[in-house]
Amino acid sequence: MAEVDASAERLKSTADEIVALLKQVIIGQDRAMQEVLTAFFAGGHCMITGVPGVAKTLLVESLSKIMDLSFKRIQFTPDLMPSDITGTEILEEDMTTGRRELRFVPGPVFANIVMADEINRTPPKTQAALLESMQEKQVTLGGRTYPLEMPFFVLATQIPFEQEGTYPLPEAQQDRFMFNVRMDYLNEGDEVAVVKRSTGFSEVELTPLISKADLLAYQDLILKAQVPESLVDYIVELVSSSRPGNANAPDFVNEYIAWGAGLRASQYIVLGAKSRAAMSGRMVASAEDVRAVMEPVMRHRIGLSFRADVDKVTVEDVIGRLVENMPVPAAAG
Repeated sequence: MAEVDASAERLKSTADEIVALLKQVIIGQDRAMQEVLTAFFAGGHCMITGVPGVAKTLLVESLSKIMDLSFKRIQFTPDLMPSDITGTEILEEDMTTGRRELRFVPGPVFANIVMADEINRTPPKTQAALLESMQEKQVTLGGRTYPLEMPFFVLATQIPFEQEGTYPLPEAQQDRFMFNVRMDYLNEGDEVAVVKRSTGFSEVELTPLISKADLLAYQDLILKAQVPESLVDYIVELVSSSRPGNANAPDFVNEYIAWGAGLRASQYIVLGAKSRAAMSGRMVASAEDVRAVMEPVMRHRIGLSFRADVDKVTVEDVIGRLVENMPVPAAAG
């Protein structure tokens, strides 16, 4: 047990060091940085949503430089094809024998960190090219399966769907992402600091802090963290209450929600709470850890009804009301 606690302390120290480095490059997005790191150490894929110019791409690129992992960036555009992501087979001829055979040329998805930049700029057909990679950690082409090297993360950025030239991600695609992190406009003071830094001579060198072996060890450590049984019961009950027609769903759920969160929401809330606890040097998750990851896990797993749109009710409003309607049990707090 002492060894596990020591490992948690090392993870805390590493996470703090990463955040300190990121803050040298990114100003005013502390919560987003913390949420992305929580998903990263838990081994989950992460979606980062925000308008252009709030440092979504910069955050992912900076994180990739801190990790000693292979990194590939895919710029999603309307003309991007699935083979541009997964790879393709080409016909080659052996010049000595004249024999022709197909050779697989891996696409950019064959990397430890894949940045899917502006993923909702491309149609669903191309978005779906990531489904098998994100879930099964492999690519199947021409009847053959090619495993991806572990660890494997997809860090995707997307712009709000209200903007022109976007294609909403199918529910199955969204469900593969552990978190949907929001990055908003900066306050005036932070924006002034960004303008000064970006228009002057300022260079920060980011060097790798974590090896592949260290990261895999931290992921195993997080799985060993504990969540009190009463807290797990609470999570499952709260998630199920987001589903219209469910026996324990409050009236506003049936009014404002078209479809609620599924099983993966409960799993990712538990895993996210474990990750947040371990990153704080603790091996037992608390109710505060659960509350901290509830919104990024649930945000993209709840579909609002037309009535919610009319009444200008957001998905964050609904999640807040769900938590208010079902307080954390005292024994789990």
